[in-house]
Formats: sequence, structure tokens, C-alpha cells
Amino acid sequence: MTSPARPPIQVVAAAIGDDRGRILIARRPPEAHQGGLWEFPGGKLEPGEAAREGLSRELEEELGIRVEAARPLIRVQHDYGDRRVVLDVHRVTRFTGRPVGREGQPLDWVHPDRMDPGRFPAADRPVIHALQLPERLLITGPDPTRPTEFLARLARALAAGIRLVQLRAPQLDAAAYAQLTHLVYALCEGQGARLLLNADPALAADLPCHGLHLSATRLRAQAACRALPALPPGRWIGASCHDATELALTERLGLDYALLSPVRPTTSHPGASALGWSRFADLVAPIGRPVYALGGLGEADLPTAWAAGAQGIAAIGAFWPTADG
Repeated sequence: MTSPARPPIQVVAAAIGDDRGRILIARRPPEAHQGGLWEFPGGKLEPGEAAREGLSRELEEELGIRVEAARPLIRVQHDYGDRRVVLDVHRVTRFTGRPVGREGQPLDWVHPDRMDPGRFPAADRPVIHALQLPERLLITGPDPTRPTEFLARLARALAAGIRLVQLRAPQLDAAAYAQLTHLVYALCEGQGARLLLNADPALAADLPCHGLHLSATRLRAQAACRALPALPPGRWIGASCHDATELALTERLGLDYALLSPVRPTTSHPGASALGWSRFADLVAPIGRPVYALGGLGEADLPTAWAAGAQGIAAIGAFWPTADG
């Protein structure tokens, strides 16, 4: 049963981190909607109240802390059947005070990788994915046919802080791609980074990695057969998207993340019409999952991307070191 046609409940929530990478969560009262489950602290917005204003009010009332710095993390729309909610989540990066459950709610600090989605309301589950995924996604550049140089470039990117890598090498055959994957995976593991394979799902299923990235063509093919690729448990699946139709397919299939491009004109796709930030924000707004902005972007675009609803930035040129370092 779907909820009747009435305005959704506007909710603001916070992902509050500590210096150990853990996030503060609170348990809902047993008698509340979704009672007994864990959630990210926050509450309903008051009529006419801005999200940031409501965030500060709720966290002071619930936890006794004052927000000093925060940024948008993800916005999730969810229909529970008896009610609809819009969950506007912010990443709190600086606050004063010591969080306590001022309303008697139990609190806990948990690393995102240890969060069990089944212990959270459904609307909160994409938030866990957003917390697990880094802000920067490196798409590997040239030249995978020269593995020594290729791995040296990747090593420099990892040393610079990259923690999510998509191995894209369409010029390699299956055997060469598999061989390179083993080398790249070992390098990523050594730096605590995660590896996504942009490859045929059947090939990726047998290779070491942390997830699979579908091209737009493969995304449409998976949607046509109405099934996700068979992968070992715990691996992420994401896809490249260029319009509302492809983004909707990521929702239908329940993918973990998406890339949306091109935000700006790019030399790699000179004929593609750029979305711009306004159109990007409009397309991302109804998508309840992390979406990276891609296309002509770099480090300086991160604040703009967050404000437009993006998880962060995906890039080749901005994150892939040059041959000479």
C-alpha cells in the first residue's frame, strides 16, 4: 500500500564524525515510527525552517552540541507506505560540546564499514553507502598497455590520498585486463583503497575487487534482464549515467552509486552537451543514492558538487598523475 497523496515529512539528519572515523548514531524509541532501529540524529523541520537552521536546532536539543561546520551529504526520498519522508543529511565536520542523549536515547559511535543496514530505517540505508564511499573517485587514464608506467602513476595517486579507483582499460583484452587487475588490486589493498572494475560482469566476478562499475550500455542491458550481475557478497555495483532515464535504472536495480556526466564540456567527449550544475542538481534530487559528478571537474569543484547534491567528484585528468609526475 502506498501512502496517500500528501506532502512528505521533511527531516534533517546529521552524520557526525570523530577523529577515529566513526559516526554517531542514536536508537529510536520503541514506540516511535521505525521504533528500536538506529538512526542518524536529527528530526523534523519546522514550517519555513531552512535545513541548516533545523540541523543546528535539532542537534542542540537532542545532543547538546553546537554545529560549527557542516556540508550536504545526501538527500533521500522514501515511501514507507504509511508516510513519505524527505531526509536531508549533512556531514558535520566540526562541533562544540560532548554529545549526550538528552532525550534518553542510547548513542553509539560506529565506523561506516561496520554499520548493518538492516538495523536502520530504510531511508537511512543510502546514507550508510554515502559514508562508506570516498569524496573522490579516480578513473584510471593512459596507458594500461604499459603496466609499469601505469602502476607508477596509480601509486602516486594513492599516495596523494585517492581511496576509490575505477580500473578502466577498454583497449585490453580479457586476459590482459585480468592480469592488470591483480596488480592494481594489490596496490590498492596496500594503501587501504577500494577497486571498482569497469569490465564485463562475468569477468569481474572472478577477479579480486571491491565492486563493479557498469557502463551506460551495460546498465541498460542489466535493466533489460531485470537482474543484477552475480557477484560475491559485499561488492558494490555502480553505473555511468547521462540522463534521467539512466539514473532511474540505477534506482530500479538498487545500485549502490552512480556517475552522472558530463557536467562541463570535456575533450574526451567534445560532442556531448554539458549538463551544468543546475541541471545536475535537478537530476540528482530524486535519486536516493550517492551520485558522483563527472566531466571537466577537479578538486576545486568539490564544494559546488556537494551543494548540488553530489557525493563528490569523479575524474581522470584531475586525479591521474602525468607520466613525469
